[in-house]
Amino acid sequence: MTRIAFVASNTPVAQEALAALVARYGGTEPDRAEVIVALGGDGFMLATQHRFMDTGIPVYGMNKGTVGFLMNEYSEDDLEARLAGAVRSTIRPLEMEAEDIRGEVHRAKAINEVSLLRQSYQAASLGILIDGRPRLDPLICDGVLVATPAGSTAYNLSAHGPILPLEAPLLALTPVSPFRPRRWRGALIPNSAKIEIVVHEVDKRPVNAVADHVEIKSVRRVNVEQSKSKGYILFDRDHSWDERILSEQFQY
Repeated sequence: MTRIAFVASNTPVAQEALAALVARYGGTEPDRAEVIVALGGDGFMLATQHRFMDTGIPVYGMNKGTVGFLMNEYSEDDLEARLAGAVRSTIRPLEMEAEDIRGEVHRAKAINEVSLLRQSYQAASLGILIDGRPRLDPLICDGVLVATPAGSTAYNLSAHGPILPLEAPLLALTPVSPFRPRRWRGALIPNSAKIEIVVHEVDKRPVNAVADHVEIKSVRRVNVEQSKSKGYILFDRDHSWDERILSEQFQY
């Protein structure tokens, strides 16, 4: 029998599902589990991935939240068979290093994206360097984000960025409401690249940096690169990540 650890968000529906599954399948402590079953929405899946990153334990999500792109359909039946047949994919987060206006350096990981967003009514003025080489300066915009393949269907998609297959060796660099250059719609960057974003006129045009749920106020410089850390996510074979990406691109 597979050693399963069940974890759930604090919502009543997720807690109700947790009780039902534990009653039916039992449960073990996460540090002794072969697989983690996460009950909630995409936000809870991200938190669970952060929690179990680098443990080698895969996470299988079932949707009991408002958004469930990273989750499988909820069902109490045949769970062990579903887990045995699930497709395993690797999640590689980003490392953010952000220097604020006081010179303090902050570090955080992002499974979805690192985003820089204007803090006031003034548009942000940014310079973008890839592997130390200036590529765009200035970019006048509401913000810019660097998205992983896992995060490409989240904020990145809302900002009209490209959807990336989970195993694609790429990152999406996507502007948020670009003003100048007006026609720039972003770029696809090799995931081996080091991205530096410099904030101009930091007092007049303050900018915050966000790595998933960690926000740093008033930054002057942000470095982003792919982390050496990794986690694992499981999808039902008949509703894999690749199938979700194809379906999302043909919606109208």
